[in-house]
Amino acid sequence: MYLLGFDVGSSSVKACLVEAGSGKIIAQDFFPKVEMQIIAEKPGWAEQNPESWWANLKLASESVLQKSGVAAEDIRAIGISWQMHGLVLIDKNKKVLRPAIIWCDSRAVPYGEKAFETIGKEKVLSHLLNSPGNFTASKLAWVKANEPAIYEQIDKLMLPGDYIAMKLTDEVSVTVEGLSEGIFWDFKNHCLSEDILQYFGFDRSLIPPIQPTFGIQGLVSAEAAKELGLKEGTPVCYRAGDQPNNALSLNVFNPGEIASTAGTSGVVYGVLGQVNYDPLSRVNTFAHVNHTEEQTRLGVLLCINGTGILNSWMKRNIVSAGISYNDMNRLASQSPVGSRGISIIPFGNGAERILENKEVGCSIHGINFNIHNQSDILRAAQEGIVFSFQYGMEIMKEMGMNIQVIRAGNANMFLSSIFRQTLASISGATIELYDTDGAAGAAKGAGIGAGIYKDNQEAFASLEKLAIINPEESDGPYQEAYERWKQYLRR
Repeated sequence: MYLLGFDVGSSSVKACLVEAGSGKIIAQDFFPKVEMQIIAEKPGWAEQNPESWWANLKLASESVLQKSGVAAEDIRAIGISWQMHGLVLIDKNKKVLRPAIIWCDSRAVPYGEKAFETIGKEKVLSHLLNSPGNFTASKLAWVKANEPAIYEQIDKLMLPGDYIAMKLTDEVSVTVEGLSEGIFWDFKNHCLSEDILQYFGFDRSLIPPIQPTFGIQGLVSAEAAKELGLKEGTPVCYRAGDQPNNALSLNVFNPGEIASTAGTSGVVYGVLGQVNYDPLSRVNTFAHVNHTEEQTRLGVLLCINGTGILNSWMKRNIVSAGISYNDMNRLASQSPVGSRGISIIPFGNGAERILENKEVGCSIHGINFNIHNQSDILRAAQEGIVFSFQYGMEIMKEMGMNIQVIRAGNANMFLSSIFRQTLASISGATIELYDTDGAAGAAKGAGIGAGIYKDNQEAFASLEKLAIINPEESDGPYQEAYERWKQYLRR
């Protein structure tokens, strides 16, 4: 008996087959093998074609089935994780009307800010727990104002994972978790936000029917089964945005538990057991995967757009062709803590929530042509990313979150010993690394939704801890470098 998970990111689409009984990963793969294209026709814009997600999902699904030799009829449930906050629009024939406006697109910020002011900050925060910012609702407002011919054709709006669920099942639906990350959900009244719908002039019919995060959300259609090599009627039993799903994959379900990722963007995600929010909306609060009206489970999400994307920019533009990320880490390790005085502000991937939606760009400070070299710049990039995490975690602590242990998958920036040790030492938190990822988490989420596992503890009993990174006893050099970094940021 097997479980299949898909993770639809902005860089690639991953698939993972998990053996339900042992919890072990049987096969996994991702496509494309180079980073997926992000269309940026103007500064601050970021779009992708949903059809490319589906095309790469087909390749990933075909690969894991071929590698594993698992028969389609032995797959009992499917789970989906997706890049958060995106906007997918379809007409009555379920045809995509325009490229998806994805998470790091900042064009809608003015629309969200005006809504925040007009509806009233206190009312918005107490009901929605966030300002509309550049989230899905504001992106739809941009389409309405700037592309009226497209807007008139819209039958339903979806988030990226809802699109994948539609392609799998031929049914259109959303979840409360998805609506909350789109800033459509009223947490005080436990329903769609009338304030958002009325202010932006959105018809309620644009919102698809709501499905639970866990449970049968639809069955694989005959057409999808043929395309993917799956069995018709296989249930889709779980879906969630990538950060709530990453927390799930690390068995982070309860108040005080913390998860982190550091891919293209970087995230620290903690669970709250009571309704709370940052009054400046610099971090965001959404429904966690196990949130219900009866049981408050909210995910406080600190997101930094400019993290791993800075490291990949360094790979493309600073080091020689053929140099791997491991090679870059070895080069960076030749520079001491503090990068001999270089500081890098990493915010070169759109507006940043922790900076109150300001778009300050990436900048490098303190270079001396007589003493600095490539190693110093590479280390400063990683330290700058970590310092942006710490800057955001200080906001989370103001909300009452106690960050003592950070759980993370052994992937992306967490593969770097410099990144891990700097984060542990500057935050004072112990880092625990696990052998899991979003696609594996989505597979196990599907197992919970299908009733194969009785609860999350059974689902993640086999979760393997790979390493523990403790803070260094003397954090002086880290603190000195962080204070210098903050001075440059304030300028």
